Amino acid sequence: MDSSAMTVGQDDSLPIFDVQRVDMQFSVAADFVAAQVANNTLILALQTGRVMRIDLESPADIDDIDLPKRPSEIGTIRRLFMDPTASHLIISTNLGQNYYLHAQSRTPKALSRLRDVLIDCVSWNSSQPTASTREILIGAADGNIYETFLEPSQGVYRREEKYVKNVYKTEAPVCNIWTDSLSGRSEARRVLVATAGRLLHFLSRRSGNEGSGSVYAKIFESEAPNIYEPDPGQYTPINSQFAVTPEPPDVPALVAAKPERIFAWSSAQRVLHGKLLVSPPTSDLGRRIYDQADTLSNSRLMDVAEGVRTARPGKSSADFLALTQWHILQIFHDRLVAVNRLDGSVIHNEPVLGTAEKPVALLADHKKNTFWLFTNKAIFEIVVRDEDRDIWKVLMKRQEFEEALQYANNSAQKDAVALASGDFLLAGGKYSEAASVYGKSTKAFEEVSLAFLDAGQKEALRTYLVTRLSSLKKSSLMQRVLLSSWLIELFMSALNTLDDAVTTDATLTNSDDTVADVRKQLEETQREYHDFVRRHKDDLDQKTTYDIISAHGREEELLFFASAVNDHNYVLSYYIQRDQWHEALQTLNRQPNSETIYKYATALMTHVAISFVDIVTRLSNLDASKLIPACLAYNQTASATDNPVALQENQAIRYLSHAIAAQSSRDTAVHNTLISIYASHPSPSQSALLAYLEAQTPPSYAKDVSTPYDADFALRLCMQHNRIRSAIYIQISMNAYSSALTLALEHGETSLAVSVAERPEHDAATRKKLWLAIARSVVAGEIPGTLEDATTKSPAKPSHQPKGLEHKPQGQDPASIKTALDLLKRAPPGVLRIEDLLPLFPDFVLIDSFKSEICSALEDYSRQIDSLTQEMDASTLTSSRLKSELGDLDNRWVLLEPGESCAVCAEVLLERRFWVWSCGHGVHGDCVIREIQKRGSKAMARRLREVRAQLDGKDSKAEGRKREEAVRELDEILGRECVVCGELAVRGVDEGFEVSKAERESWAI
Repeated sequence: MDSSAMTVGQDDSLPIFDVQRVDMQFSVAADFVAAQVANNTLILALQTGRVMRIDLESPADIDDIDLPKRPSEIGTIRRLFMDPTASHLIISTNLGQNYYLHAQSRTPKALSRLRDVLIDCVSWNSSQPTASTREILIGAADGNIYETFLEPSQGVYRREEKYVKNVYKTEAPVCNIWTDSLSGRSEARRVLVATAGRLLHFLSRRSGNEGSGSVYAKIFESEAPNIYEPDPGQYTPINSQFAVTPEPPDVPALVAAKPERIFAWSSAQRVLHGKLLVSPPTSDLGRRIYDQADTLSNSRLMDVAEGVRTARPGKSSADFLALTQWHILQIFHDRLVAVNRLDGSVIHNEPVLGTAEKPVALLADHKKNTFWLFTNKAIFEIVVRDEDRDIWKVLMKRQEFEEALQYANNSAQKDAVALASGDFLLAGGKYSEAASVYGKSTKAFEEVSLAFLDAGQKEALRTYLVTRLSSLKKSSLMQRVLLSSWLIELFMSALNTLDDAVTTDATLTNSDDTVADVRKQLEETQREYHDFVRRHKDDLDQKTTYDIISAHGREEELLFFASAVNDHNYVLSYYIQRDQWHEALQTLNRQPNSETIYKYATALMTHVAISFVDIVTRLSNLDASKLIPACLAYNQTASATDNPVALQENQAIRYLSHAIAAQSSRDTAVHNTLISIYASHPSPSQSALLAYLEAQTPPSYAKDVSTPYDADFALRLCMQHNRIRSAIYIQISMNAYSSALTLALEHGETSLAVSVAERPEHDAATRKKLWLAIARSVVAGEIPGTLEDATTKSPAKPSHQPKGLEHKPQGQDPASIKTALDLLKRAPPGVLRIEDLLPLFPDFVLIDSFKSEICSALEDYSRQIDSLTQEMDASTLTSSRLKSELGDLDNRWVLLEPGESCAVCAEVLLERRFWVWSCGHGVHGDCVIREIQKRGSKAMARRLREVRAQLDGKDSKAEGRKREEAVRELDEILGRECVVCGELAVRGVDEGFEVSKAERESWAI
């Protein structure tokens, strides 16, 4: 009995309308004379004056309400009026007595100011208040319209009506009144008054404020109504009906398609129905409502309801009328007739009343979207099932295709609407719109394509293919590829046609477009092509697409496609071939593929080295060894010019240094390449190369760390390019001191030779050999005249000296003798002596030159002899003392106190054989054996067992010298050291204490 009956699952075999008799759970002693339903609350009025209020959510609970007086005094209940929230109820009798009842009360209050008014209709406030009615309009049978404000009163003498004002007068009884606010604006109000022969539409954009007195009086006084009168001047007193659709259910499609409520008004010959338009709120709004409304003939409906004319001759209109969302419900005598208001078709015609029954009311619950039929004997619920199931068909016939799609419930219905819509648009020459619609339908692909081709509508065909492609499933790979390829062909053809038209300054064939219009079309088509490629790049076969675009000669479109599918190889190749280096770098910066960088690195490094290195240094996933060819090519170009690039500006050095420093590269090829560039550079400076070698050479104490470069290769390069200092440094790092010294001496690098000789700090022999080599060169006159000169400058080789320069014989040059003596002073102490230098000089050299040095050496030797003599005397004295102490050991003795105990077992020491040491500890012999076996070394314990076996085992009878030797060895083992404070005791320092059981028990808690 609630609104859930509307949302029954879709089943076309069931009727849309099903009239179900309600089983009443209460007894009724009289006939029903009036009824109302709202917000799941049912109000029934009996002929006896009894009023029943039933909550349909709990129908067993019934509120019985009695009027203050008997029907004989106030008359029989004639009409009931309840607001949509079921908060307010007005009861009207046939004698003009009217009562008000609030939902929270069970006592009706008389409306004294409305006495003697036969109420025919009530228009409740559109804001739907619950505490009071606010301003409402009441229509009377005499044509008067009253405005009032009802509020439950607490006092006995207070009236329910705050005021009652007669605001309008019609020439006929008022059938119904509808009021609402337009477009959510409370100041714009509409009043629609329905009488037996006319409709009056009042609209005011300004009115009084609610709660401040009369709201509607100014509307009726100042506004002229828009009147609809189907039969002017012919007033027929009939039971005219007026209804409005319930509030739309919470269905998004319905709300989007039908925001306005629908009205229906029955007159003598017809039923007028249409939308209650809400905007724009102008004075002619009512006229537009009438113009857009449709009519149904009452006579045709009565012909459908068979037997009505014969049963009730002269009756030309329905007894009651109600509206669902899509249908008009009417009661003709004993039949319920449902008419589709869109096309006027009768979809339901059923007799529902018995012989003795007569209809009392046909009502709609505007909140819950339920529908009820009341007779004098029974209650019927009109259950609505899938009311909009066939609405799409009706809308499609009316060529309202967009709305029809909204009400199509499945793919077959939507497809039928799309087919009809496409055919209609195609017939009307609206090719683009038809293409969009056909693309969503199941119409044969070839039929649609041929239709557009025959009509010469390639743009529409393109639209159709794009739409069709969007509707294909991702699994339909072949179809998607074919459609995408065809679309590429169409795009290229269209672009070429438009380009030709722009280039030749002409317009398109059979077109009124100007060149400016064609240019705009060209730009629009290019945008469409770009959007298509972005959306469907995964559907395009790259090779096929390349072939199609290339065949049309569209380089820009080809480049855009390659960029869209991330074919950076093609894009880079395109820009590089055209020397567009800036664009090439931008493309390179966007792509993450390292192989592409390796492929084009040589060209980019050669032409835009700085920017290229900026990019590659930001990438951490590159293999620097694969960029070596690019670095070498760049270096060859940078060094081949008359003005070579400086080392600090060399981009190959910059990148390789970054790879080594920032990426910790230890690739030998990378390091060798960097050394090669340093060594081969025309600059005479070696500081950069030496700084690199110092940074990469591990310290001497790091024995397991090798240099990251190939030392032999680096040495050959340095020798090839005359980088002597660097070559010497490399030989030093290889511990080839002799070779380094020889190289330094050959090239007059005396300072380096001295530094080489000082390197082997822990190898005295090698150091002496190196210093002697320097001394030999000094004596031979192959180095500068003084050692100070040798350490401050690098003279030329002897072979480079000027011709004619006379040299003295080897060793006779005073300068060489002075340099050799300075070298003797410079050498570390003990490395070089005068006796080492003298054999280097010729036998005939004068000793006077070495007099002071020889004297100094002899004095040193004399001091050493004196020192040795003193050490020998001290050693002799020490030996004598030791001999004396050893003699005293034979007479050592230890005093034992009576009752002295063993230091190990704590038993009396004198009970059995024992040992006593100079420290004073005494231990039984067997205790000593146990301690040695327990803590002594394995070798000592093993030897102890062997000796004891000789004395105690099979060899126990051995006599003579062997036994004496065994006893002597046993005594030596046992008496070697004290087992209490000697080395054996130290070994047992980490062992726990052994506590007897009695001792442990004494400490128990």
